[in-house]
Parts: sequence; structure tokens; C-alpha cells
Amino acid sequence: MTAEAAEPSGTWDGAWVRSRIAAMAREDPQHHRFGASHHRYRLHAPLPEAAIRSFEHLQGVTLPASYRDFLSTVAGGGAGPDYGLLGLAEEGDDEEALHDLRAECLRVGFLATPFPCTTDWPGPGRGGDNGYSVEGTLVLGEIGCGTFSRLVITGTNAGQVWLDDQTWGGLTAGPDFHDWYTAWLTSQ
Repeated sequence: MTAEAAEPSGTWDGAWVRSRIAAMAREDPQHHRFGASHHRYRLHAPLPEAAIRSFEHLQGVTLPASYRDFLSTVAGGGAGPDYGLLGLAEEGDDEEALHDLRAECLRVGFLATPFPCTTDWPGPGRGGDNGYSVEGTLVLGEIGCGTFSRLVITGTNAGQVWLDDQTWGGLTAGPDFHDWYTAWLTSQ
């Protein structure tokens, strides 16, 4: 099934997504697919509209439509690309690098600051005059080896998922959240 056939208008069909993830779990009972041993093909419950609005109000942002719709109709986090999706306000385990990055993203004002990048930022480094800024992005999850998926919340590329390789690759622009997640659902 193509992404277009599954989601014709870019909106989410929660029943289809849950059905697809259940099929993925049946096809991979030993969790051999990359990241499956972590998320175990489990989705969090969808978030109530009030919880999403509260987060947006606290952060001073409006979440990109595709991500917002996913949170309310599909899941508040869980199964997803790589090691899975963090919940909207979830910080992760204290021992993981992901914890510090997510805590940074949830600091008031961080998401409201427009993401300054409009094209890829090659090479390593964050912060300072030689690095890149990730303000205006929300870490969605970890890919591994110091690489993370970030959703652009504010700025020109709001709604896109960017690859943040802090060690070697810098920042790389990616697709819209819907296309990013659907590509994972339909990959083999």
C-alpha cells in the first residue's frame, strides 16, 4: 500500500495506523527490526485536545498540523521510526543523551524561537559561532550514535522532520512529519 493510498489527504487514519503497527508486530515477533526492541510496537493513547492546547499555551506555539493531528487521532508517542516517538512532554530516562536534549526543548521559549535553518547545515557542532542552533525544534526520538530526529515547530520549515547528527553530519532537512512517519509504516 502506498502512502497516498493509506492517507490520501495527509490526515491521519488512526485505525489504519494501529492496524499497520499490529501487522508489523506480527511480522516481527522477536523485535529484530531496528529499534523495535525499544518501542516494541506499542503506541501510547491519543492525547486529549485539552492536553495538546495546554502544551501549546505553555510553550507559546501552535504545533504543526500533521503532528498535532497524529497526537490527537493516532497516538501520543510510542512506536515509530528508529527507537520510537517520545510522548509530547516526555523527557526520557535520566541516563540517556535524549533526556538532556528533550529537557532543553521543553524549556519555556525554546520552541517559540523560530528555527533558523532553511537548508542543511553540514558538519558537526552545536552552539557558538561555528555551530548550529536547534531552537524551534522538538526532539522526537533517537536514531542512535548521537543522532536524533527533530520536528521543526517554528520557522520557515515548520512541520518537517530534520536529522540532527551532532557528531558528524550536522543538520539535514527531511520530509513533513506525515511523510516521515508513513514512510516508516510502509517500509519493509
